[in-house]
Amino acid sequence: MTQLMRILVFGVAVFNLALGLIFLLAPTRIAPAFNVLPAGVQGIATLRADFSAFFLCGAAFALVGAWRQASAPLRVPLLLLGIALSGRLIGVVVDGVVATTLPPMVAEFAMIVILALAYRRFDTAGRGR
Repeated sequence: MTQLMRILVFGVAVFNLALGLIFLLAPTRIAPAFNVLPAGVQGIATLRADFSAFFLCGAAFALVGAWRQASAPLRVPLLLLGIALSGRLIGVVVDGVVATTLPPMVAEFAMIVILALAYRRFDTAGRGR
């Protein structure tokens, strides 16, 4: 079970790494898929800085957690994704639901579940060492 959790966390990490790199290297190509539009050069810089930071930071800590089978590093992507999902839930309450509302929420929830299960598993596996 620990190996499966490592593989799933690596998958989460690679997914976030890819998104982070795309935002870093080609923010205007991926921005429409996230329903955001940059306003000029500073808007592009904001996408490049903020979105890549979010995804690359989460990916890095997920990779460390999976590599070391350590639960502590998983707190970072769990917190990032938890805040993101909370923001989306507030958006549902305040702004309502549209066709594009659910897919990112499902993806974030799935990653949270994977990371939370791995967090619990790595913590349990670590006690036996």
